[in-house]
Amino acid sequence: MKHPVDVHVGKRVRHRRWMVGMTQQQLAEKVGIKFQQIQKYETGMNRISASRLWDISEALDVKVGFFFEGLESADDAAHADDLPADILADKEALELVRSYYAIPETQRKRLFELARVLSDAAA
Repeated sequence: MKHPVDVHVGKRVRHRRWMVGMTQQQLAEKVGIKFQQIQKYETGMNRISASRLWDISEALDVKVGFFFEGLESADDAAHADDLPADILADKEALELVRSYYAIPETQRKRLFELARVLSDAAA
């Protein structure tokens, strides 16, 4: 049976890999394993050891703690805002974030402020 933490960590690996534009094969080669193992990690089917998670974090250029961000207790989840529990599971949301970070920083800040104003107006 899959443990919820393993599933969450696997999803975070997949999201980060996708955000940096890396295939499962490329990540597997950087870490020194088969791409099928990456598939199993990303689905939470196999638990990632601490040393392997360290290698993956280096390959994806993030701190190990990144993979645990967003974990909530049942009490925290009950008080979460109206966003879906796993917004990054939505391909459109991921594509939007990837496109957003491709915009030069000064323009990105302006776009962010525009989005904030529009969301306030809709409320």
